[in-house]
Amino acid sequence: MDQQPSNKAPRQAGKAELALESLIFRGRWLLAPFFVGLLFAVILLLFKFFKQLYLMGVATFTATSQELLVGILTLVDTALLAGLLLIIIFSGYENFVSKLNIDNHEDRPAWMGKVGFSGLKMKLISAIVAISAVELLKVFISSSSYTSEELILKVVIHVTFVISGVLFALTDYINSKTQSH
Repeated sequence: MDQQPSNKAPRQAGKAELALESLIFRGRWLLAPFFVGLLFAVILLLFKFFKQLYLMGVATFTATSQELLVGILTLVDTALLAGLLLIIIFSGYENFVSKLNIDNHEDRPAWMGKVGFSGLKMKLISAIVAISAVELLKVFISSSSYTSEELILKVVIHVTFVISGVLFALTDYINSKTQSH
């Protein structure tokens, strides 16, 4: 008697593989709480922003121009950081969790849905360089309260961010010229 090979074993393995892949795919939702946490961080930055704005308003007539300028740069820095967090939240959620269903909204940023990991990386490093530049400007405005070693260290850190950004851009450029495998 010839026995037919049983197809049950491959089907079982196929079902197990499908179940595992489905579980892994659904695991992307584990990232959603991270993005909600980052949204909460934006709210905290909003509180910090208004606290700084209030303190500047109270001290407007007693503060020096230098102190007022540092306060304004702190506001700019806070706004840049909040924008950076929103870029990470929107792009990260759309790239790793789920598409945002707001296609018809008139205020939807043009880059949403089009920024991949490489674009997100470039937006991120650009924002970090901008934040670092604002911080460095604040340091130079009040440079008398820093030692020369601290000033040099802050410049080196900023230059490191700039060089990293250029290297990221160069890597992306080279990668875009390489044929896909």
